[in-house]
Amino acid sequence: MRHLIIGNGVAGIQAAETLRRLDPAAAVTLISDEALPPYCRPMISMVLEGSVPPEKLPIRPARFYEELAIEPVLGRRVTSLDVDNRRVFVDGRSFAYDKLLIASGADPRRIRAEGAGLENIFFMRTADHVRRMLAALPEVRRALVLGGGLVGFKAAYGLLRRGIPVTMLIASGHPLSMQVDAEAGRRIREEMSAHGLEVRIGVEATAFEGTGRVRQAHLSDGGVIACDMVVIGKGVFPARGFLPPEKIRVDAGILVDRHMETSAPGVYAAGDVAEFVDIARRMPWVNAIWPEAVAQGRIAGMNMAGRPVAYKGSLSRNVIRIFGLDVAAAGLVTPQPPDAFEVLAASDRRNRSYRKLVFRGDRLAGMVMVNAIEQAGVLMSLIQSETPVRAPRAALLAPDFNFKQLIRT
Repeated sequence: MRHLIIGNGVAGIQAAETLRRLDPAAAVTLISDEALPPYCRPMISMVLEGSVPPEKLPIRPARFYEELAIEPVLGRRVTSLDVDNRRVFVDGRSFAYDKLLIASGADPRRIRAEGAGLENIFFMRTADHVRRMLAALPEVRRALVLGGGLVGFKAAYGLLRRGIPVTMLIASGHPLSMQVDAEAGRRIREEMSAHGLEVRIGVEATAFEGTGRVRQAHLSDGGVIACDMVVIGKGVFPARGFLPPEKIRVDAGILVDRHMETSAPGVYAAGDVAEFVDIARRMPWVNAIWPEAVAQGRIAGMNMAGRPVAYKGSLSRNVIRIFGLDVAAAGLVTPQPPDAFEVLAASDRRNRSYRKLVFRGDRLAGMVMVNAIEQAGVLMSLIQSETPVRAPRAALLAPDFNFKQLIRT
């Protein structure tokens, strides 16, 4: 059996390890456009801020491929896929497979702005991106971050920790608009501003100027801002440009079934490129987060090895510290249509906390917590398990309510 894996992120690595454990005699080839050994992508922002050295990024030893008898093809990007003849093409070479896993991850969303190709305009998706940002820092006096999502905030925070003034431009109504609701977003914006991060809402960059290197940006409100570094954090899009669309069904990501198999027999997908049912939304969705990539890669590997295992679905969830605020969110935080859901919300001025619970019938479908987030994991478990919540609604908003009593034993 010839197994081929595209991508050496955590989904691809989990699949490779699972295949080797369940099918020791199989041939396993892994192709990645990054030349580095497997590393922890969520930690690259910590390298930027200086709290983690680059040598701490790897999540597997240097001899990982050799020890698992995996053929690595690193620093090469897949150009096309021939499903009928079961071959993957890379820089003029081709690789045959019996089972294929597409774990190619996601690429940063680009922006349409004149001058976007100037030097010192970066994405922050890979370890190499951060390495090049660090190399540029000695000559940077002011930075501009485009996007108010998790990547945008982490980039801004890292640069602030390096002593560089930062302005963040957010096109939506509040920071972290894909993760939290408007009230939590308002609190987050106030916290950002209180710690020296300049936040501008409803503004985008339309053009950049500079002689070789960026020096200023023109804004959609007619303003101009000086900057000698720009970080684009406008989200990501599944890396699926090499797919034959007439052979493999796609939406935003590659559509898979509960065994992580695509519409092409013998071809699987996992991680940031895969799309399956979102438990809270009850519809296909791409949840590009680390824990789902781990689960999907492992399940894909088991199914590729002939061990049928079903994947229930993914759940969007995040826990992050915004300076002095702890924030946790999961599932539907701004449900539509509103009349199909019951929403409970409460604030506690004493500890600056905010709690919002979203119910679909007697099932918890979403939650947002700002500060006092100790029970966030329990709430996420309730959403994932779709456990009926029988407790009186008023009791759920009490600061001392113990949500553990709602978990089935």
